[in-house]
Amino acid sequence: MAEWNQAGKSPEVLFWVGCAGSFDDRSKKITKAFVELLQRANVSFAVLGPEESCSGDPAKRAGNEFLFQMQASTNIKTLNRYSVKKIVTACPHCFNTIKNEYPQLGGTYEVLHHTQFLNHLVEEGRLEIDENTYKGKKITFHDPCYLGRANNEYNAPRSLITKLKAELVEMKSCKEKGLCCGAGGAQMFKDAEKGNKEVNIERTEQALDTNTEVIAAGCPFCNTMLHDGVKNKEKESKVAVMDVAQLLAQTESL
Repeated sequence: MAEWNQAGKSPEVLFWVGCAGSFDDRSKKITKAFVELLQRANVSFAVLGPEESCSGDPAKRAGNEFLFQMQASTNIKTLNRYSVKKIVTACPHCFNTIKNEYPQLGGTYEVLHHTQFLNHLVEEGRLEIDENTYKGKKITFHDPCYLGRANNEYNAPRSLITKLKAELVEMKSCKEKGLCCGAGGAQMFKDAEKGNKEVNIERTEQALDTNTEVIAAGCPFCNTMLHDGVKNKEKESKVAVMDVAQLLAQTESL
């Protein structure tokens, strides 16, 4: 973004990469797939690079409002300095936080989840997708909490899967009644509480009950939890866990 600003230009969108997409090896594959699609669609985009900090979502969900406001304020100052108007991110946690909570601290932007943005690109004819790779294959979609119930977006990811000519099969708990992957609310970063079963195992079992070939999601945390669930069930060779961007870019699974 600094280079764009130095040249006196503005990109179409700012791609907010997020901590997972920057540092987690599995999530980096999602970042690369999404960037490949942006380049294929000739979208001018920029990233903040080392100027991007954590959105503050984990701190806020864990109850540390002070730390959240510190992190958010730093990011807002950076975004406003560059006069950012439109942000796209592959992380629903960042999406929800920047869209719904940054405005209270002086940061108001148009914020899109990457499945929303990709769906627009396909419908506008800017992005062409190959309908052969997943044609007729069973794919189930896991609704990330902060994309689905928190922001009422259920159509965009499913629209993209349908455009791939795949057979979309729904889990027992989906859309408004979707089940959390087990990582939300900062649970990703703490030990499990006492119980009979991990949440991600319960969710993975629901996915496997559909006899799907691919479990698709639109969140790096969800992808991690579902991938670990499939591994726990020793189904890695039969069921792939992929982000929707990976399906469109047709890259390797997580």
